[in-house]
Amino acid sequence: MGMDSFKIIIVEDVKLELKGTEEIIRTELPEAEIIGTAMNEADFWDLIGKQVPDLLLLDLGLGGSTTIGVDICRQVRRKYPELRILIFTGEILNERLWVDVLKAGANGIILKTGELLTRNDVRQVMNGRNFVFNEPVLKKVVCRFMQSVETERLHKDALIRYEIDEYDERFLRHLALGYTKEMITNLRGMPFGVKSLEKRQNELTARLFGTCERGGVNATRLVVRALQLHIIDLEHLNPDEE
Repeated sequence: MGMDSFKIIIVEDVKLELKGTEEIIRTELPEAEIIGTAMNEADFWDLIGKQVPDLLLLDLGLGGSTTIGVDICRQVRRKYPELRILIFTGEILNERLWVDVLKAGANGIILKTGELLTRNDVRQVMNGRNFVFNEPVLKKVVCRFMQSVETERLHKDALIRYEIDEYDERFLRHLALGYTKEMITNLRGMPFGVKSLEKRQNELTARLFGTCERGGVNATRLVVRALQLHIIDLEHLNPDEE
């Protein structure tokens, strides 16, 4: 074994997949020594109790449960902070699971699709890199990133286009949260009485609706319009401190 030889434990509950993974490691990573494989949680804790590896290659779906892998990841991260954890999973569509396992301390996620596990992925994780993903995960990450930047841009543009000041934004946000005008006048940093807020509501209605649409616009319709125009954002609908 060369200088950067390292030890791996593989956790995988499907025999055929386990064989395939061992084969990839044997051919792609001759410097890696598989010191044990486990097909369930109990076997895994036995194994790691005897010898701690440098890398844990962890499948998420064990015995039909997707959460066991996340639990293992969380506990391993707590007990062995130095250990590198690479998720190798067939959970191709379960994005919530990817987020859970990243929060639990995984260093990367490789989906069992496309290119599978490469030498490069494993070496990057061993060299201390975080967020090592293969193509399908990266695609999703980049797509989500682009969406969120675009949403922010639409929000900023809308504030300028409809001349929304901080009081308008605060007023609309609290209306969306179900506050009455009386409640809104009691917010800290809201120096307006109910009459002023009514005037503000009418002005906003005039700005956000065409002349023909303005009849009978109530607070709910105004809020829905503000959401549609990205003036307020569902993701950030939080009340101010009272």
